[in-house]
Amino acid sequence: MNPPVAAGPDPDWNEVWKSRQALHELSRIPDDPSHNWSSRKNAERYAACAASGDDRVRRTLASLDITRDSRVLDIGAGPGILALPLARLVHEVCAVEPGAGMVAILQERAAQERITNISCVQKTWEDVDIARDIAAPYDLVIASLSLTMEDIRAALNKMDAVAAGQVCLYWFADMPFWERMYADLWEPLHGRPYYSGPKADCLFNVLYQMGIYADVEMLPLEKEYRFASFEEMETFFCRRFGAESQEQQEIVSRYLAPMVRSNGGDIAISGSSTLAGIMWKKKQ
Repeated sequence: MNPPVAAGPDPDWNEVWKSRQALHELSRIPDDPSHNWSSRKNAERYAACAASGDDRVRRTLASLDITRDSRVLDIGAGPGILALPLARLVHEVCAVEPGAGMVAILQERAAQERITNISCVQKTWEDVDIARDIAAPYDLVIASLSLTMEDIRAALNKMDAVAAGQVCLYWFADMPFWERMYADLWEPLHGRPYYSGPKADCLFNVLYQMGIYADVEMLPLEKEYRFASFEEMETFFCRRFGAESQEQQEIVSRYLAPMVRSNGGDIAISGSSTLAGIMWKKKQ
């Protein structure tokens, strides 16, 4: 849930993004370790869950303007969901990723697959020094599900500055599956509303106010969580949703139970939503 944008003159959409990000931060559990991507365990879980998105990866690769000679910058590369398949299609990939666990998995998978044309910069995009940390310009700059920057206009300006060709952003067009879980549970658990983060409509308007008129493509987004047992799943989500008391844990358990299905030897829950691909060509 987000507060409406006031009527009247067009708002500064970068400020709208900032305000929605700030509200979203209020709906986080401060000691929730599940989004600590320096953790090897968290990175491995993310990589395993991302395997269910193979169709999304294929669709994404098909939409990119790349050749064998292309140089690619992947911002928020995670464990290499896009960087690894991209590396087989292009000249080189520079992966910007701050999480040590994510970088370790990316590098290990690259070694296993004998991919040698990926370099890693272990920093946030905000902290990257484009003159020292990377070798701009790039034929393709891509940021997929990694647009968590507070000042999105500054981040986008920086992406545009290092691009020589296509810039591709992938961000949520609606509330993704895991956010719907937060929205359903936040008030029963904590007695206050859940605030969703800024979505693709806000991102598009920021770009428009920057004078960048992007193309938009809608893609299906599937998300699956897998666990060895219901108890493991319950522990994971109770920690994520800040369910500490027995009463809170029972609320989470009752919520999850109808969603569970068997998947091989594991149990899983999954859901679908819509992803926006927002793309433009750098003005020469």
